[in-house]
Amino acid sequence: MEIKNKLAEEFGIIEKYASNIIELIDAGNTIPFIARYRKEMHGAQTDELLRDFNDRLNYLRNLEKRKEEVASSIMEQGKWTDEIAIALVGATTLAEVEDIYRPYKQKKKTRAGVAMEKGLTPLADVIFAQTDVGELETLASEYISEEKGVDSAKSALEGASDIIAEYISDSADLRKILREFINENGNVTSEKAKDAPEDKLPTYEMYFEYAEPLNKIPAHRILALNRGEKENCLKVTVSCDTEACLERIKAFILKEGGAYAEFIINSATDSFGRLIFPALERELRSTITERAEESAIKAFETNLKPLLMQPPLKNKVILGVDPAYRTGCKLAVIDKSGNHLWHGVIMPTPPHNKTEEASRIVKEVVRRFSVDVIAIGNGTASKETEIFIAGLLPELDHRRNVRYSQRSRRIRVFRIKTRYGRISRVRR
Repeated sequence: MEIKNKLAEEFGIIEKYASNIIELIDAGNTIPFIARYRKEMHGAQTDELLRDFNDRLNYLRNLEKRKEEVASSIMEQGKWTDEIAIALVGATTLAEVEDIYRPYKQKKKTRAGVAMEKGLTPLADVIFAQTDVGELETLASEYISEEKGVDSAKSALEGASDIIAEYISDSADLRKILREFINENGNVTSEKAKDAPEDKLPTYEMYFEYAEPLNKIPAHRILALNRGEKENCLKVTVSCDTEACLERIKAFILKEGGAYAEFIINSATDSFGRLIFPALERELRSTITERAEESAIKAFETNLKPLLMQPPLKNKVILGVDPAYRTGCKLAVIDKSGNHLWHGVIMPTPPHNKTEEASRIVKEVVRRFSVDVIAIGNGTASKETEIFIAGLLPELDHRRNVRYSQRSRRIRVFRIKTRYGRISRVRR
């Protein structure tokens, strides 16, 4: 599925709008500009939806780019197969792509890498195949080599175990199973950190012996734990039922009636504790932190909205006018408490010049809602809009003494101190 089709489906908009939004973003337009001045191209979507659309677009593009990089790297190694191609096409997250790439990724020097350099890969493959071909000690003795640094059968088996542990760790399907299990059943735990600064301890005292389900912990607590960890007051970890995880690993890798089960289980235990769980812990903590930060932004947005919507002039009904040329002047009325009463559009400015219709609408709105002040926004078409409103004032009911406010130095004004201490320029 093309990215634009996928985005249209996810956000519930028609493909034409999705395509237009992508073109506008690619042309370098900002989200506020698109939301305000290109409504006809995206169906008047909200700026929140457009911002989420942009974030998702970037993620999907990065996902496709990473898939191409992974495919190219595996092909260069001569290890490309149809199974890998199918897995990459079906991957929907960057984590899944990285899991697929893990076995082919150029790794730093690891215990398994050292064992491979000693020529122990064939021994590990024989054991991991779980076909009974003899005693382990006898098999391992064939790989003893002073030249390669394998001085005993025990040393050879240890190296083979390290290789098998890496095989298990590199399984994308197994990692997906464990990731989902830990996410559903794991806990975030915290305890007092060693050498924690005494002056900051009272702030985080409630988290010295703390645990909460990974998938239920609220955003504010995640951020508090992260902050405590950053200030060296807390040690934060992810805990899970290790035995349950190992049972899932066994069910995934062991063949029914296969040989060397005990040896492979020991390798799997090492793999989970040393390789798989630390990586999944970092990944899951990063995921919940990202989720918590997004939630914090949403909470800030929710709390900010009523603050911004407080009435700018106490006990006044206000008609707001957002000037524009092509798309018309947007109108909105708020009552004395800042509550929305009405909104609409008029076209008194070029190229439409529908001044008579606009005058009729404004007069009706002022009369209907007993408007006290008309507030005109600054920017495009503000001069023409101001001239229109100023010319309309003599035709309004003089008993209401309607005034207009416009942030401009070109008009004579007097000052009104608002309830927040700000100064508005208002013309009678």
